[in-house]
Amino acid sequence: MQIGRIVGTVVATRKDERLTGHKLMITQMVDVSGNIQGHPIIAVDTVGAGIGELVLFTKGTSARFAANKPESPIDAAIIGIIDNIDVYEEFLVNKGD
Repeated sequence: MQIGRIVGTVVATRKDERLTGHKLMITQMVDVSGNIQGHPIIAVDTVGAGIGELVLFTKGTSARFAANKPESPIDAAIIGIIDNIDVYEEFLVNKGD
């Protein structure tokens, strides 16, 4: 699982029929401090996330199973909405020391 922030939506009126009925969200991976990591991805929303929310998302085969569509072309799925993150700095690896 990874942490992301929902930064937008995608509307595709023509798409693979196995994606019909799924909301597509632009998800930006972030670290535990909320700093942007990598490039945004398109993820299927399985939990009703909204713009600006921090979410948990997964990629690959687990994303297809999370969306209950194991035979679909899904590569990423939002599987949780984060309420709070508590980070204990002394346990972080690669703190930039």
